[in-house]
Amino acid sequence: MKSAVIVFPASNCDRDAHDAILHVTGTKPHMVWHGDSEVPDVDLIVLPGGFSYGDYLRCGAMAAHSHIMGDVRRKAEQGVAVLGICNGFQTLTEAHLLPGALMRNAGLKFVCREVELVVDESQSAFTRKYSRGERLRFPVAHGEGNFFASDDVLDRLEGEGRVAFRYGEGDNPNGSARNIAGILNEKRNVLGLMPHPERACDPLLGSVSGRAMFQSLLESLS
Repeated sequence: MKSAVIVFPASNCDRDAHDAILHVTGTKPHMVWHGDSEVPDVDLIVLPGGFSYGDYLRCGAMAAHSHIMGDVRRKAEQGVAVLGICNGFQTLTEAHLLPGALMRNAGLKFVCREVELVVDESQSAFTRKYSRGERLRFPVAHGEGNFFASDDVLDRLEGEGRVAFRYGEGDNPNGSARNIAGILNEKRNVLGLMPHPERACDPLLGSVSGRAMFQSLLESLS
């Protein structure tokens, strides 16, 4: 599986994503600078977590207009898998590759801890190694993870099986509508999620729940 990780100014999880992909797939991803004009020929593009452009204006708003995003958008439309984690999820919504918006956490505080996730959709390239209803532990680290969309959009996401992950009951760290933690696009080749699977791939980090996501991608895209 060929992959690329996009590096924005103030990304802080790009190396975590690099290491998770390398350890699971055995192949180093390309590290692509935001100012480049083209992503190499790959099967997977990762938009990592962090604080791109210092989170000025809105989280992900400036990253969504980075030079490289034109090619990310083109490749997503062609069917290349795109995974946006935390700030990457925010960027995908700002780039209109996913619906909805990520607002300030309901408690107006930065949240950094492990949360319980429930797999809501196992029939995708990102989740096929999970079982529907499976409970996982992923870390979160964000101040703007409160997923919001209109009721019509939320109904459509649920009706089309595009809610990939929800926060466990009583463990919603940010106030996201309907406990939504991660969603798919209509073609199901783009996933955005706030929790960090790349930080749950090594026993030393306290959880290996995230490995199955990268194993799913390896199995689906190789």
